[in-house]
Amino acid sequence: MSKRILIVEDEGLIAADIEMALESMGYKVVGKAWNGDLALDLIASTSPDLVILDITIQGTLTGIDLAKIIREKYNFPFVFLTSHADNATLNRVKETLPYGYIVKPFTDNNLKSTIELALFKYESETQEIFPVKMALENKLNIQLTQREYEIYSFLFKGMSYKEIAEVNFISVNTVKTFLKNLFMKLSVSSRHEASNLIIASSPYGRNK
Repeated sequence: MSKRILIVEDEGLIAADIEMALESMGYKVVGKAWNGDLALDLIASTSPDLVILDITIQGTLTGIDLAKIIREKYNFPFVFLTSHADNATLNRVKETLPYGYIVKPFTDNNLKSTIELALFKYESETQEIFPVKMALENKLNIQLTQREYEIYSFLFKGMSYKEIAEVNFISVNTVKTFLKNLFMKLSVSSRHEASNLIIASSPYGRNK
């Protein structure tokens, strides 16, 4: 089955070019949105497998705002598409933990490789993470985003804050913020207590 992709881009010609390129690659474009509100409506109604997000779009929500909403409320990958590659923009993008980043002007090959890598990474993470994540959520009656659980699992594997930050291309402070929120959700105060919850909830045992 073709992967379903939503395009969020406020320049009509660019959105049309992306749509044409994606369809030639065998993907199904489920919609095109030129602002954040329309994008959220289409996300809810079409349930895409991946979203391509322009950072600067019309309306009150930016692409980065949308990325944060997707990360918190939905369970699919997103890729940024932008003409901005300065350090300030990259730092803002990194905080959302994207699955890819495409700089305009782009080539069809660049678009295809970025999407395929994003989908592969997401599917690999889902196969490894979902069973334990679901067991933990059911046991504690909470809900974690996939990204929250991914960082949580890195901690469980004994990685330092610095190592987790480097693997995810984010800052140490962002890692600490993620874990602070996680500890609150889990009602624990240390990484040791958090790790014990994974052990107790895992259907596979500690090595998973």
